[in-house]
Parts: sequence; C-alpha cells; structure tokens
Amino acid sequence: MVDEGGTLPGADDDADPRIVCHVDMDCFYASCERLREPELRGEAVVVGMGYESGEPHGAVATASYEARAYGVESAQPVSQALELLPRKAVAREDPDLDPADAGHYRPVDLEYYREVAGEIKAILHECADRVREVSVDEAYLDVTERTAWEVVDGRPLAEGYARHIKERIAREVGVPASVGVAPTMSAAKVASDHDKPDGLVVVEPGGVRDFFDPLPVEAVHGVGPVTARKLGEMGVETAGDLAAADPTAIRERFGERGRTLYDRARGNDDRAVTPTGRPKSLSRESAFTEATADAGRQRETVAGLAADVAERAEGKGALYRTIGIKAVTPPYDVYTRERSLPGPVADADLVREVAGDLLAEFAGDEIRKLGVRVSNLQFGAAEQARLDGWDDDEAVEPTPDRSTTDGQSSLTDFDGRE
Repeated sequence: MVDEGGTLPGADDDADPRIVCHVDMDCFYASCERLREPELRGEAVVVGMGYESGEPHGAVATASYEARAYGVESAQPVSQALELLPRKAVAREDPDLDPADAGHYRPVDLEYYREVAGEIKAILHECADRVREVSVDEAYLDVTERTAWEVVDGRPLAEGYARHIKERIAREVGVPASVGVAPTMSAAKVASDHDKPDGLVVVEPGGVRDFFDPLPVEAVHGVGPVTARKLGEMGVETAGDLAAADPTAIRERFGERGRTLYDRARGNDDRAVTPTGRPKSLSRESAFTEATADAGRQRETVAGLAADVAERAEGKGALYRTIGIKAVTPPYDVYTRERSLPGPVADADLVREVAGDLLAEFAGDEIRKLGVRVSNLQFGAAEQARLDGWDDDEAVEPTPDRSTTDGQSSLTDFDGRE
C-alpha cells in the first residue's frame, strides 16, 4: 500500500539506477474546460488563444482528441479549425450541418488553468523529492528514493508508484495524465508520449536502447524536422540508426549537440532532475500544416501567439523590454526580428501591436512557422514603466537567425529542438 507521499515497500536507494517519471497532462486546456463543464466530456473541444467566443480569430492552443479526428490541430488559425469543425451552436441552427460533427470552442483562461495546475503540482511535490516543472502541464520527477526497479508479480515497483501518481491526479484533480517511467529524463519523456492519452509506459534499466531502436529519429529528445532531414541525408532514419552511426561523423555534422543526440539514442543521459530557474525569455511558436502566404492567417496566428506569450509573462510576474517574432520560410530558412522598448512593460496590446508590425516585413512571403517572444525579462518590479509614446526608431536592427525550427506542429518555444 502506498501512502500519499511515501515510499513503496521494497524501495532501496542503492540497488538500482535512478527512476525518473515524466508527467504530461493530456490536452490540458481542454481537460480543464471539461472539468469546469462536465457536459463537454466525450465532445470535441477546441481552446483558442487570442480567441473570443463567437469570433473566427485567434489560434488553436489545444484540441481534444475528438477534435483532432476532424483535422483540427494545435497552432491552426481558429478560422481554419472552424472550416473543419463548426461550432456546435451554429450546427444546431444550420440545416446543412450535423451537430454530431461539430465542436465546442472556448477561449484560453490561463488563470483558471494555473489554479488546476497548482493542484497537480502539489501532488507531484508530495510524491517526489525532486521535481522539475517544465511548463504549466508538464514536469519531471525523480522518485528514486520513493520506489524501486525491483520486479514483483511480473511488474517493477516503479510502475505501481507511477500508477499511484496518475490515480491521485485523476481522483483529486479530475484530469488525465500520461506518465513515462525510465532511468533517464529523455527516455521518460519519450515514454510519456508513447501511449497517449492517459498512458503509462515503463522503460526499465537496460531496455532503453531496445525501446528507442525502432522509433523514428524524431522521437529522440532534441531532434526536430531540420535535424531529422539532415540525419536522413546521412542514412539515419530511426533512433536505432542514430545509435549505430559513427559518432565522429555525427559530431562533425552537428557539433557537440550531435554527440548529445547520439548518446540519448543509445540510452545515455546523465542529466539530473533539478528545479528550473527563472527564464530569460518567454516564447510560443505555431507551425502551419503547409507554408502559406495568406496575410490574414499569418496576422491571426501572430495575434494569438502574442496574447498567449503576454499571458504567460503576466502569470510569471515578468516585465519585458524586448518583443520579437520568428518566421520560418521554405525550405527551413529562419529569420528573427525584434524591437527594444525604452523600459520594461507588461502590456498584451503592445506585444500584439509590435509583433504585427514586425510581421509586415514578410508581406507576400510564404511562411511555414511563426513565433512571438518577449525577452530581457525583469521579475518583481514594483511598477511598470509608463510608455505613452515610444519611438519606432528604437527598433533593433533585423538580423537573420540560424536555420532552426521546432519539431512539433503544436505550440512550442523559440528555443525548441531543431
């Protein structure tokens, strides 16, 4: 029997490799909306950032699995999502639409999501001695001192402890979580994504390499589309291919980062679970299904990203002095533009305005991905600097960035994997 934060019988600190859990909440924003409105359970739910009820603007922050079945994806413009999945209220009034093939749209409510996340994180901190909170809906736990890899009745005790964590979250908070358990952080993260939603995947010591080998190389934590394409040119298509590759050749092509990816594909990752410090920047990215030159979709996406970044900054009590965007054009050319302000601010409208101004430089260009970032952060400032009129001439000179892009089609950070 496991107590609320205690140790399983049979745990032995010195006998086994460390035990890392990666807890990833499933469609977290949508799950929170279902928690608030139980009638949404089993229904297609879309949560939009920069979105207001009844409007077609904004970008999809989260789409439930039911909504994804209709082709709705994170980071899509809400206008595009509505073409694939009409609003339930509209479908009920339109004889040409079937309400069964419609969904519920809700605006992002970060304050509420943080309240729910706070309840989850309280459980995680009770169940682990070391917790690394990655985001509002994701965390790593080192539970080495709480359980063990010892196998009892055909299953490792660590699996039972991870199931206990999942069940506490479901019982006490009411939202589903997927959990990956492994001896390394990178393997635990891949495991948590392996059987979503509401999954539990355990990779035991000595089995990380076998677990990784058949997976596409993008499954290796840190590998995104750009790196995957370059690896493909070297004949590396799977994690097993990367693990078996010549490490010297990988390092020559990708530098020290290449050696890190090679080690992870082989199951080697000695990073410790440590709490995160204050961020240097806050950002969000959104990838289009296909590159688009549609100015309306581009503006809508940037506006949604700007709203989300500004809310994140507000939630962390951060002021910012620099606002920037990132634009990825075909094939994978990456450009960043930013503007520095006279003083630190916390102003969502200003983030949206500046990001939109910076986007104008790319008018007519096909764009694969867009991002918005605030940086030069300050925390705990007593007052916000007043900006009654700052001069556009203070903009930072635009500079091209290195060719990088993130490996996800959903919302991601600027500093994501290549």
